[in-house]
Amino acid sequence: MPRDSTSGYLSPAVPRVFAHRGLAVDAPENTMLAFARAIAAGATYIETDVHASADGVAIIAHDPDLSRVAGRSGRVDQLTAAELGRIDLGHGQFFCTLAQALTSFPDTRFNIDVKSASAVAPTISSITNAGAVHRVLVTSFDERRRSAVARGLPGVASSASASRLLPALVAAKLRIAPLVTWSLRGLVAVQVPEKAAGMRITRPSVIAAFHAAGVEVHVWTINDPARMRSLLELGVDGIVTDRADLALAVVAELN
Repeated sequence: MPRDSTSGYLSPAVPRVFAHRGLAVDAPENTMLAFARAIAAGATYIETDVHASADGVAIIAHDPDLSRVAGRSGRVDQLTAAELGRIDLGHGQFFCTLAQALTSFPDTRFNIDVKSASAVAPTISSITNAGAVHRVLVTSFDERRRSAVARGLPGVASSASASRLLPALVAAKLRIAPLVTWSLRGLVAVQVPEKAAGMRITRPSVIAAFHAAGVEVHVWTINDPARMRSLLELGVDGIVTDRADLALAVVAELN
């Protein structure tokens, strides 16, 4: 079984539903409204992303630029936090800071993907100042970013970067248990698509290998209730989804 996290992040019972960028059915993604909608639906975990503003503030945003979410040119790191806080994202929402999200939703656990090197220090600062180390999981595609944030937040929960996941996945497929455990040392989860590097991750043998190494398996981004149900029945520990409302209903049915 997965190890207990000293941070307390994994203290509730599985399965876990991670609201991917909040619940953005009737709200812009990664906004305070999307987070509030997810929490109102029953979500206790929010998956989100951070970049850094021009003045070194951790900003909730998935993309480095403004084109998709705001319909305008420019980059997050070219504007100050105050300027980003005035950009209309629709439904009366604006870019928010990580600090605002953590302090506004003090009972919610956050899964934070650090998207840029410049976001490392402000992410550490925001989490520390909010006293939120025990209720965040930090991760990044890039191992240098992930490990830098983890070093700055002793005891924080963290999931595998790409360079930590790949050898673990190969070892799991080849049934080399010691290498799986070594590759995932110090982590509490792998957060993965159903397939990666030409391999299906959501095979019972792979899930079992990750569990034997002491980590949970969270799969993204799953929006179909039937597939959610199948994955949970296979033994995955968490579903990352744009439809937390539907996933929570599936979990309730299975329980």
